Amino acid sequence: MTATTPARTGDAERGTLDKAADENFPVAPFFLPRVWRDDLMAVYGFARLVDDIGDGDLAPGGADARLLGVSPEEAENRLVLLDAFEADLGRVFDGTPHHPLLRRLQLTVRRRDLAPEPFLGLIAANRQDQLVKRYETYDDLLAYCELSANPVGRLVLAVTGTSTPERIRLSDAICTALQIVEHLQDVAEDLGHDRIYLPAVDMKRFHVQEADLARKTAGASVRALVAYEAQRARDLLNEGAPLVGSVHGRLKLLLAGFVAGGRAAIAAIAAAEYDVLPGPPKPGKGRLLREVGVTLRGEG
Repeated sequence: MTATTPARTGDAERGTLDKAADENFPVAPFFLPRVWRDDLMAVYGFARLVDDIGDGDLAPGGADARLLGVSPEEAENRLVLLDAFEADLGRVFDGTPHHPLLRRLQLTVRRRDLAPEPFLGLIAANRQDQLVKRYETYDDLLAYCELSANPVGRLVLAVTGTSTPERIRLSDAICTALQIVEHLQDVAEDLGHDRIYLPAVDMKRFHVQEADLARKTAGASVRALVAYEAQRARDLLNEGAPLVGSVHGRLKLLLAGFVAGGRAAIAAIAAAEYDVLPGPPKPGKGRLLREVGVTLRGEG
């Protein structure tokens, strides 16, 4: 181990956690109890790192691969990295993990008695991203969201000790909606990774070809398709919104922030006239705060 390893280890951890500021919704806002913030950031760190592995967006220098025991020759192989990451996740539950973000997560897992299944789901989603580049139907996309998004909401409920079957159902609707919104914001970026999360059946319905998604600006057909998928996400957010009213105190505000973040992002997409190709439309803070108020009052 060289003298620079600790610094590089810290850089790998901070670089991942710093991305929380770029999310559509607050990950661990200041008003939560400190222990909740710590636990939610530990969960976020896991989810962000596994996504970065799956997207090939790890920080330069290979520190994460080294921490996971992956050789330099295989450091660019995402499936190998995901396998190593899953092995390190196993050590969270039975041993001492190698990666600092997983050591951080281990404290949360023990404190909250979390099960491995949601974490394994997030890894499985990123494995699927390496193998599945297109989705034929909306149901196929929903099955992907069951792995890629819904585990996060279930972990939030578990961390806060508020899981019930009905809350999990409502949370799944919200998380799936947020995933769809993110896909709509990132159509151009995803295409750069040779991925399309717009269902092929819907593309055919709106007469959209893959080449249309590679243009600098969206034509009428692409805009109509994005509007259609945005309405689906809006409906899912409305379906899940009663989750906010089922809890109290600071958790109520946190969950309202999740719903409001999705609604504000959809509003930003609509304000861009559903042209998402130049880059992801992002809502301003004013719009987000207004949506939080609407969600807390149960008006949306």
